[in-house]
Parts: sequence; structure tokens; C-alpha cells
Amino acid sequence: MIDLHTHTFFSDGGLGPAELVRRASVAGYRAMAITDHADQSNIAWLLSKLVGVVDEIGAANNMQVLAGVELTHVPPRLIAAAAKSARDHGAELIVVHGETIVEPVMEGTNRAAIEAGVDILSHPGLISAEDVQLAAEKGVCLEITTRKGHSLTNGHVVNLALQYGAKLVIDNDAHAPGDLVSPEMSRMVALGAGMTEEQIRQARKNSEELVKKAKG
Repeated sequence: MIDLHTHTFFSDGGLGPAELVRRASVAGYRAMAITDHADQSNIAWLLSKLVGVVDEIGAANNMQVLAGVELTHVPPRLIAAAAKSARDHGAELIVVHGETIVEPVMEGTNRAAIEAGVDILSHPGLISAEDVQLAAEKGVCLEITTRKGHSLTNGHVVNLALQYGAKLVIDNDAHAPGDLVSPEMSRMVALGAGMTEEQIRQARKNSEELVKKAKG
């Protein structure tokens, strides 16, 4: 099990990095990314808390742990610069908080994130066919999420991703211990969104490839 979208108490999660990783390890996870909510005001601060430290915590738990960010409610015109700043400060994975239908995310966020070439566009809501096509061309992964609310549009995302060949990943968007769902629950959510067993395996392979890319 790999989860590339999680939060600690450095943003709105309930656990510190060490406890989050430990609980994920005990739950059977083998890799994860810590991606606390970030914008221009806290990118450097967040990554200063994680870069290097996550390797030590991961090694202690026999896991690979990535230091990342989830750029959240960043105005679309500033996303590319924020993503570059995150990379410059050591981010191994960049997620952008997509246009979920349960939050007032600015229109154009999905397109700006894809154009910036981030790693994952999380819970992209009622993403357009044009943006899915662009994601396929640029290799940006679209997220299928197990998180309540954000998951309401999973079926729409799956349908367009499969139609246009965009890559999918399956994440939990974990904020608390109970969000670290089992591989079987993750599988059932994906099946409910219309994915086949083979497509689920491919999504998990996509997550593995992101981890390998980040860790060299």
C-alpha cells in the first residue's frame, strides 16, 4: 500500500510525522508522502521540518517516506511559481489541491496545476475533458481519493482518465489515524468508481513509479 497524500499537525492533520509514519507502517503501508497544505507563506517552513527527517523516520519503520506539499487554494496564476519554490526547497513530491466540489477552490486551478507539471492533481472534482487530455500529455497523475466529500466525483475522474489515457493514483488524503484505510478498502473505493482490477494495479504501479522517481 502506498499513500502519496497525507497531512500532519504541521497543517490540519492530527498527528506528528513520526506517529503518522509509524501508524501507516503498522497498517501495512510500505511507502507514503507527507504533503501538508502549503501556499507562498509556508512552503519553506514546511519543507524545513521534513526534508531529511522523513528519511530517518522512514528507515526506522522500514518504509520510504517522501517530503512533499499540497499546494492548497493557491491562486492559479501563482501555482507554477509555488511549485518551483517547493522544488527549490527540497520537495520530493508536489500535489495540488484540485477543484473538489466540496470546497471553494478557484476555477482554473486544475489547468494551472497541470500546466505547471506537478506530480499529482488531487481530487480534481468535475475536471474537464480538455484538462484530462492535457494531464495525459504532461504525465500528471489524477487522484482517486478515499476521503469523504472529495470522493463524490471519483467516477467522473475515472471515466475521463480512462477515455483519454491519463494516469491515476489512489490516495487517502489522510488527516487522522482512521483515514489510513486498508488496501482492501482502497480497492473497493476504486471499484466503486468504475475501475477494473487491472486498472487498480496500474494505479498502484503509478504510485510506485512516483516514489522511485523521487528517491532516484
